[in-house]
Amino acid sequence: MTGPDPKSDPQPDPSLQAAYDLDSPERVIRLYEAWAESYDGTFAAAMDYQLPARVAEAFDRAGGRGPVLDVGAGTGLVAERLVELGFGLVDGTDFSEEMLEVARRKELYQRVFHGDVMGRLDCPDDAYGGVVSAGTFTHGHVGPEALPELLRVALPGAVFALSINAEHYEAKGFGPAFRDLEGQITDLRLPEVKIYGQQAKGPHANDLGRVAVFRKA
Repeated sequence: MTGPDPKSDPQPDPSLQAAYDLDSPERVIRLYEAWAESYDGTFAAAMDYQLPARVAEAFDRAGGRGPVLDVGAGTGLVAERLVELGFGLVDGTDFSEEMLEVARRKELYQRVFHGDVMGRLDCPDDAYGGVVSAGTFTHGHVGPEALPELLRVALPGAVFALSINAEHYEAKGFGPAFRDLEGQITDLRLPEVKIYGQQAKGPHANDLGRVAVFRKA
């Protein structure tokens, strides 16, 4: 017996809860296809989404340097803050072509490419001096299984700043996963941050995240 064909599903209603409830790559693609053009307004602005800026700022404080890979780049919200902070060599990758198209129009990135961090990215080994990500390691999205692939594409000494939803951190075993990477990473810190600002409303308005900041050994 097989499950329902995701292609037969009605067009998804884009929302934060819908994103948290995703249960397959096909549904991820469909949701963000529908959400891409309105994402910055109906989500990022409406929820006072602070996480992309917090990630970029944590990367900067940790001494991050380029070239930088923005993983799960979406519409380019992390890159917007990185550029404000003076980072000019930024590439972006995402699972959603539609989200990347919005990012391309902002002209923030040197290179934008489709990528699945649960597989193999279209990047050589040791390509990046830093790796950042906001909103990718969360409910319905990516777990710690992606960490080795991100380490592969980073130079020795590269700084990482990866946001992880606090509930997702516990549920998916990020703590043990980081311990398993002992010897491959150094200087791990996990500061807690609020994902949304004071204007956010709804059941997730007070959600917390951690920004995993570390270096590749």
